[in-house]
Amino acid sequence: MTRILIVDDDMQILRALRITLHARGYDVTTAVAGRQALAAAQTGRPDIVLLDLGLPDIDGTEVIHALRGWTSTPIIVLSGRTGSADKIGALDAGADDYVTKPFRVDELLARLRAVARRTPTATEAPTATVGAYIIDLGARQVTRRPGVGGDEDADSPERTGPVTIRLTPTEWHLLDVLLRNPEKLITYRQLLPHTGGPSPKEQSHYLREYMGRLRRKLEPTPARPRHFITEPGMGYRFQP
Repeated sequence: MTRILIVDDDMQILRALRITLHARGYDVTTAVAGRQALAAAQTGRPDIVLLDLGLPDIDGTEVIHALRGWTSTPIIVLSGRTGSADKIGALDAGADDYVTKPFRVDELLARLRAVARRTPTATEAPTATVGAYIIDLGARQVTRRPGVGGDEDADSPERTGPVTIRLTPTEWHLLDVLLRNPEKLITYRQLLPHTGGPSPKEQSHYLREYMGRLRRKLEPTPARPRHFITEPGMGYRFQP
């Protein structure tokens, strides 16, 4: 069953789309704000996103930028904005299609079928090794590699046997983005929209805090990271 995330702060449109698409066999999740949509996309992994641009917290174009930082899920914009600049901006940000409100249901269904045909079959979520740990992104699980140890682990009894590392949803998101893009620079812009915070400066502080937590949990020597590399002034890079 195709999973669709609908993002719109108009409750009447949201309800109508949910009923219509559910009746046609789609699995529907809804969100009424941009940050709520980003969280829903991260946890629910929709196959298609239907996105309004005029959201109450952050603009829909920023939501597109944030999603494109870690997923190629098709995004269809549903917006009352009819100007060419809005359309070009959304498409340049990474949207796959743009439908102007009001729209006909049969046209929207045709657009859904079209983007579904263009979407390649999803690949299995990768696993990666970070220090002594194996991270399974699909299972959301971190396990210790059997027989791995060493002097740098000697003063950490919790690292000498089987362990389970608990990560917060935000830590999982950052880890997911980095591990799916090995050796690629991931900019602050691609990561910041998911970490919250009332201002870009405070968001940047939160991002440093989250990355520090990941290093303390997964790096053999957090003060000298081998895998989660900072690119000063630009972003972060995962080095396998």
